[in-house]
Amino acid sequence: MINIEPIEAFNDNYIWLVTTNEGSIVIDPGESNNLLKILNQRNLDLRAILITHHHFDHTGGIDEIVSQKSIDVYGPKNNIDTINIRVKHGTIIELLGIQFEVIEIPGHTLDHIAYFSENQGDPVLFCGDTLFAGGCGRVFEGTLEQMHDSLSLLKKLPLNTKIYCGHEYTQSNLKFAKSVEPLNENIISRYNRVCKLREKGIPTLPSTIELELATNPFLRADIKEVQVEISKRFNTPKNDKDIFTAIRQWKDNY
Repeated sequence: MINIEPIEAFNDNYIWLVTTNEGSIVIDPGESNNLLKILNQRNLDLRAILITHHHFDHTGGIDEIVSQKSIDVYGPKNNIDTINIRVKHGTIIELLGIQFEVIEIPGHTLDHIAYFSENQGDPVLFCGDTLFAGGCGRVFEGTLEQMHDSLSLLKKLPLNTKIYCGHEYTQSNLKFAKSVEPLNENIISRYNRVCKLREKGIPTLPSTIELELATNPFLRADIKEVQVEISKRFNTPKNDKDIFTAIRQWKDNY
């Protein structure tokens, strides 16, 4: 039995705490105070840290955690010295009785990776700041083509894959999605549901690949109706990458 729960950090970050009967792991601890408090209060046995990319709001808590816990830190090749096990595309990690596959997904940063587990037919994906609920990350270090290719890779995961991303951006992302597809009833109804959750302070995650394919404009650049509208608005060629680029640039200035 696997339990996955969000620990809120900063204004809108989520640190993911994964627990089984063999112990716990944590994904992208941007800060350590709340996490260490929870671990100590519940007497949880933290076994490892998984890092998706080098941004401080995903790594800032590592030093404090490893000063108190003698554990391994898994992550991509970057300048974070406390990552002691470097992983790459296709690496298989076994922790807590769970097998994770590393997927390289550059775009937001060049070192960005995700962790995917089939989890006995209940697949899960920890994707940092690449794929968001209703959106995708800004392109800071990579290229728009890289981001498109990374998202195209994630689109191929099983439809029931649960998506655990790094931020609570769903409401604003879906507001933009409504501008891209104002007649998409799936987007409208999802936006209304998300607004009600956020009014109560309830997280909108996890999402699923199936839900994102129906409502996330960045995964819908291959949909004919989207291509027609974006091409008309921005005079863009009707191919997936150019449509994706136009949507991402629109969102950057939205």
